[in-house]
Amino acid sequence: MKRKKGSFYNIIIACMVSVAMAGCADEESFSSSRSHLLAFSADTVSLDTTFSNVPTPTRSFWVYNRSGKSLRCSTVRLENGNQTGFRVNVDGSFLGSAAGYQTQDIEVRKGDSIRVFVELTSHQQYQNSPQLVEDNLLFTLESGVQQKVNLKAYSWDAVLCKNLRIRKDTTIQCNRPIVVYGGMVVDSHVTLSVGPGTHFYFHENAGLDVYGSLRILGEKDKEVVMRGDRMDNMFDYLPYDRTPGRWQGVHFMPSSSDNVISYADIHSAYHGIRVEPCSDVTRQKLLLQHSTIHNCQGYGLAVDSAKVQLYNCQLSNTLNHTLYVKGGDVEVNGCTIAQFYPFDGRRATAIGIVPPILNLKVVNSIVTGYHDDEVVWTSPKNDEVCNFSFDHCVLRTEKMNTEDSLKFTNVVYENLKDTTQFGEKHFRLFDTDNLKYDFRLRKESAAIGVADTATSFPTDRRGVLRDDKPDAGCYEFDE
Repeated sequence: MKRKKGSFYNIIIACMVSVAMAGCADEESFSSSRSHLLAFSADTVSLDTTFSNVPTPTRSFWVYNRSGKSLRCSTVRLENGNQTGFRVNVDGSFLGSAAGYQTQDIEVRKGDSIRVFVELTSHQQYQNSPQLVEDNLLFTLESGVQQKVNLKAYSWDAVLCKNLRIRKDTTIQCNRPIVVYGGMVVDSHVTLSVGPGTHFYFHENAGLDVYGSLRILGEKDKEVVMRGDRMDNMFDYLPYDRTPGRWQGVHFMPSSSDNVISYADIHSAYHGIRVEPCSDVTRQKLLLQHSTIHNCQGYGLAVDSAKVQLYNCQLSNTLNHTLYVKGGDVEVNGCTIAQFYPFDGRRATAIGIVPPILNLKVVNSIVTGYHDDEVVWTSPKNDEVCNFSFDHCVLRTEKMNTEDSLKFTNVVYENLKDTTQFGEKHFRLFDTDNLKYDFRLRKESAAIGVADTATSFPTDRRGVLRDDKPDAGCYEFDE
């Protein structure tokens, strides 16, 4: 009998459809066995310390199905609903109020995974110290098995300031963090005073612009801190607070004068402090004492044609010059100026000098860094004045010739052949892997006993008494 051609093809197509339907049936089957479970990339999602009423950066984790069978979650929900402030998105489904802070019928095919995103805007805690905030994200499988991932953070009540303008004499002292969005401005003929123990956390692109006067009056063990507002980590080992450029820094405008900064910690800014020129260079612009400027993506302290005193201060790790003096009258006494900026090999030197310099006097200080020469200056033109001197200092620079020897007196020159352990011979902690530094002196430092007893201050950066043979730099050696 002759087989019709169409019948053969119909049989083939029917077989293919049957196979496809069988595959779909197998693919669409979801296990209800209690032995088949989900796996998670983390059993706890920590959002570190955050400020109340301020949204956190987003964290995420993965949900894996390695059971060999497809699984379906009948519900995924926040255990405490909206009580804690966590916001969760599960594979594109937002757990919001409209859905009762849950989602349903989330499928995770065998061998597949889904991603979960977590944020937090915590409520006011009404406490001065950070408080634990936590919730559980509950995954209930069709088998009835319930699995969970813990969500937690520490919430810190803060004072939020947006585009703050100081229009009259004001004193700020607060035992809670002050979070600044959009920046702060001190108007001309106005004084802003900041009391001891006050901490400012500046959001990205925010800074402090001073047209009037700023008086930061920190105290020993109650320093005023100015830093960025990121409290989380860039990597597991690296907090954002150890990275530069988190905020814009402090900027003294031409109209500003009579500024005092005592016992302050200014770090992780773009520029630490910039000082604009005064029409009268003999008028006091800034006294900076017992303070630190550290880890800046621009300058540490940049002075343009102004009168500035810098006493018992640490200036360290900046992309541009750590101390930059372009004209003016600047006095530096008992300071550690250390240029070990780790993020860019094109870092500038520790000190940069540009004439005309009415006076730059550096005494009882350490100037060191990665470069063979950490003190550079531009040659004066025509009749430009360029008066600067270093006395009783430890310097990483070439030994001066006869012409310049009067500018460098009682100086200990670092050994320029030392190319492997620049900072370790001076400083207590020099951990470039984790970006941790402690610029207190080690007993091996050449700075011990170098300072002049006649001109050295009685205490160091921390307020510790110096002995009868004081050390160069801002820290007196102690065991």
